[in-house]
Amino acid sequence: MHQIELFMKYPYDVQEEWLRKLVKSAKDTEWGKKFGYDSIENYEQFKSFVPLQDYESMKPFIERTRRGEQNILWATEIKWFAKSAGTTDGKSKFLPVSPESLDGCHYGGGRDMVSIHCNNNPETQLFTGKNLALGGSHQSDFYGDYESFHGDVSAIVIKNLPMWAEYFRAPAVEIALITDWEEKLEKMARSTMEANVTSIAGVPSWMMVLMKRILEYKKVETFREVWPNLEVYFHGGVSFTPYKDQFKKIFDKEDVNYLQLYNASEGFFGIQDQKVSDEMLLMLDYGIYYEFIHEDEIEKENPRVLNLAEIKLGENYEMVISTTAGLWRYRLGDLVRFTNVVPFRFVITGRRKHFINAFGEELMIHNADDALKIACDKTYAFITDYTAGPVFMNDNGENGAHEWIIEFEKLPNNPEFFAAVLDKSLKELNSDYEAKRYNNYILHAPQIRIVPPGTFYNWLKSKNKLGGQNKIPRLYNNRQYLDELIKFLE
Repeated sequence: MHQIELFMKYPYDVQEEWLRKLVKSAKDTEWGKKFGYDSIENYEQFKSFVPLQDYESMKPFIERTRRGEQNILWATEIKWFAKSAGTTDGKSKFLPVSPESLDGCHYGGGRDMVSIHCNNNPETQLFTGKNLALGGSHQSDFYGDYESFHGDVSAIVIKNLPMWAEYFRAPAVEIALITDWEEKLEKMARSTMEANVTSIAGVPSWMMVLMKRILEYKKVETFREVWPNLEVYFHGGVSFTPYKDQFKKIFDKEDVNYLQLYNASEGFFGIQDQKVSDEMLLMLDYGIYYEFIHEDEIEKENPRVLNLAEIKLGENYEMVISTTAGLWRYRLGDLVRFTNVVPFRFVITGRRKHFINAFGEELMIHNADDALKIACDKTYAFITDYTAGPVFMNDNGENGAHEWIIEFEKLPNNPEFFAAVLDKSLKELNSDYEAKRYNNYILHAPQIRIVPPGTFYNWLKSKNKLGGQNKIPRLYNNRQYLDELIKFLE
């Protein structure tokens, strides 16, 4: 906690120090020599010397490293690569995981989330039981005689944990790393339902599937009867807003804490450090240097890039990171909005490509999640999954709309009222949406398509995308996923 308090109090000093360390560590790499790292002495030079990157521009260097070439992007040997499955489009990314990023960033996040929970809950009994971690899988890649490895970042973390850590986690590694999701689901449920689980960690959508399976096996209604000592759920990967009420219902324990994490294949970035707020603390001492692109600049060819000292509260920014894994000025694609400075706290507002702006409405994921939560509360509904996209104006002059495909755990008691509340809430949360909905001049009311239970699960299964880091694309600016799902249902 002392280390956390240091970067909370001195954020700019810590970030400047990390920039110097990163540049110095990589100055003799191929990348460092290409961009003159030995001449970089400050942030302005770093910004001037090194162009912005995305996955496609860094991919050739990453692929060479996967095949055994070293000292390309980072000075130490990199043999592990986090496979980022993203949403459902099948285009996987392979992000380097160096020994420094594994220990200082991914494990650092794990240590700090436990420290923060214990600091906020002095009466904790966390270490009297086990942590159930819902991980993915990994596999080897052979390039001649050279072997490297790739997998979900959760699997990489589990695979490389020290032996003593096994005492505190469940299930056994051989179960946690099973490749086949449905086989893993069954074995995880059966092997953990009798354990003394005090904490769980994983993506809410997949964790809910596991939780329901355990309740089925135990033939009970809530986890009060399964894990009476459960005290915290560490969650991340997708917004918790659509799932929180469902978890509260099945846990049936008022004293379960919910602690949000912002961990990705590229790194571990944020931890909710206050009980009273879902805002996350930006973790500044994990070997990551942060930069930001304002939402108004994102689509420009040469966007203006800011460091931490230049951001403003209440504005949306795309995150840019440089890391001890050899990602340099890498555009993450995630959008965040800061709610506090010194210490820096933020909320995730969406992704660069995941929004609907077909008619100038600029609808972001956090708008959708919040509006759906309100609609569910007013109609006593629970959502399993959803996606939404535009209905484009046609040649007959009919205005556009948004189509929502929603799978419910519990159907709304009045679907028409649900749709009306969703529409009203979106107007209240987003002034651009409200303007486009005025008198139906541009946007008609949302169209809701309710699909049968299991639809999204079976859709992902048909694409071999079950479990791990796979996510449903919430909002999209075209009809790619809507039409694909509709065709799947035919």
